[in-house]
Amino acid sequence: MLTIKDVTEMTGISAPTLRYYEKEGLLPYVKRNENGKRLYDEEDLSWISFVTALRATGMPIAQIQKYVYLFKEGDSTIAERKMMMLHHKKDIEKSIKELYFNLDKINYKLALYDVLESQIERTTIKI
Repeated sequence: MLTIKDVTEMTGISAPTLRYYEKEGLLPYVKRNENGKRLYDEEDLSWISFVTALRATGMPIAQIQKYVYLFKEGDSTIAERKMMMLHHKKDIEKSIKELYFNLDKINYKLALYDVLESQIERTTIKI
């Protein structure tokens, strides 16, 4: 079992963020010792990694809460959870496509600057 300090050192996620995730129901099974201190196990670390990935890819807290709720409901919700992940995957793929489209514009502009700089260098009078 790991303490909150151990988990912050391992993951880089701050203690307040971990507490917030637990308070919001995003980490469903965090245990506590007899003094009320949080204790994390491998399953909790997996949830932290999963929640972090969902947040990093733009999933709102409310959606993650719904996912966790469905997870706790059991196997009867597998199809609904799968659909949630498929929809989120589509959103991510759309964002990636938009990023690549915009990256192409930036690369074009950089190539243009390379051409302009090379023309300036060739027309500069050297003494």
